[in-house]
Amino acid sequence: MNRSNREERVRRLMVTGPPALPPDLAAEAVRRGARVLRRRTYARRVMWLLLCAATVAFTVWALTARPWVEPPSGTTPPLTGW
Repeated sequence: MNRSNREERVRRLMVTGPPALPPDLAAEAVRRGARVLRRRTYARRVMWLLLCAATVAFTVWALTARPWVEPPSGTTPPLTGW
């Protein structure tokens, strides 16, 4: 496309004005935006709840199982009667 064609096309766009938009476009965008925000807020709350539940479950398991304590050896019998 050469320069004159581009200029003509731009002039036509400027003369015709902005394209016609549906009258309820803004209201629809606001409605969808509010719905997206509600979903994100709900998802964020659910993720925090799951994180807290996982933390509590891990803490309870760690306190009952005590994984940091070395288990007693079962391979060697105790030395008695020496």
